[in-house]
Amino acid sequence: MITGQILAQATVDGLLIGFVFALVAVGLTLIFGMMEIVNFAHGEFVMMAMYTSFWMWNIFAFDPLASLPITTLSLVILGILTYRLIIKRILRAPMLAQIFATFGLGVFLRSLAQFLWTPNYRVIQHSLVSDGRVDIGGVFAGAPQAVAAVGAVITFAFIYWLMERTEVGRAMMATAEDRDAASLMGINSDRMFTLAWAIGSGCVGVAGGLLSTFYYIQPEVGTVFVLTTFVVVALGGFGSIPGAFIAGILVGLVQVFAGLFIAPSLKFAVVLAVYLLVVLVRPQGLLGEF
Repeated sequence: MITGQILAQATVDGLLIGFVFALVAVGLTLIFGMMEIVNFAHGEFVMMAMYTSFWMWNIFAFDPLASLPITTLSLVILGILTYRLIIKRILRAPMLAQIFATFGLGVFLRSLAQFLWTPNYRVIQHSLVSDGRVDIGGVFAGAPQAVAAVGAVITFAFIYWLMERTEVGRAMMATAEDRDAASLMGINSDRMFTLAWAIGSGCVGVAGGLLSTFYYIQPEVGTVFVLTTFVVVALGGFGSIPGAFIAGILVGLVQVFAGLFIAPSLKFAVVLAVYLLVVLVRPQGLLGEF
């Protein structure tokens, strides 16, 4: 029998994982909104962030939360290098070239991780939030998941503020709207694109660092999140940051309640069904404009 407490627990679990989905997705949707390029290596970026957090803990005994700035900076650098060395060269190339470039990058990063660190599963066994749970009126949340959710919300709030309330954010949105017109107004589109990749990859760095406190780490871990992330981005609307946030929460809740009421093995199928229903009614997604 499903009681009110069980429903409340499922809601909390769905919100916690939904916030993380939203954070992973916001980096992807930001990059697409700026230059209409889908980063098919996004899941591998998550994997690299998790490995960075793990090795900082394993070698230097840095807690994942303490090494979060280092993990984030590492992914910012990876994002900048990706744009400068790969994306910049294919901006005006056919769409298939863009797809294969980022897809190939993902294969390369995954294979590199397998070569360097083997396919073995790894976990961070001791961290500031590895044990314990939060009790709110009989509804429980694991401490790592709660911290990850709080970190995701804070990071998303910062990104939203940056894009909506600062001159840099307005310049980025102007470039996304019309790069030629923005250039005539003195905005360096190349710099804005670089910044978009830096911020988008930085979001992945934060997400990966937070996930490493409670999720296993191995070269294929990115594929666990990337499919859900693409659904979140498409459901929220490509290029819409608020849409990614709302869709992330929605997907998290749908997954948990589908596992509760139907079957855990079918929860992602239910997410896809909800996505198909939304795009049939509104093809551009919940908050998308195109």
